[in-house]
Amino acid sequence: MSDQGYWLLALALGLVAAVVAVVLLETFLRQVHRIERGAGEVWAAGKQVAANTAATWLLGETSQRLDRLTEEAGRHVDLLGPAPAGRHSSDGAGGAR
Repeated sequence: MSDQGYWLLALALGLVAAVVAVVLLETFLRQVHRIERGAGEVWAAGKQVAANTAATWLLGETSQRLDRLTEEAGRHVDLLGPAPAGRHSSDGAGGAR
């Protein structure tokens, strides 16, 4: 083979190597973009979870206050409910008005 043949062979092999490198790099770049999109979606979902759970530390105190409120409401029901059958009003009329 002549010198010109070797040069053409080297150029052809270089061109094939360059095309393969471009294809591989383009495939890699597409995968990187796909991963970045997925990571962005995970980041957005994580921010939503953080926003939705930002006040969960208050749940213990809220539960305690709700228990106290329920107890107080029970006392109100006891005090404001109808009088038992044996009790009479204090006006001495025997409960009839």
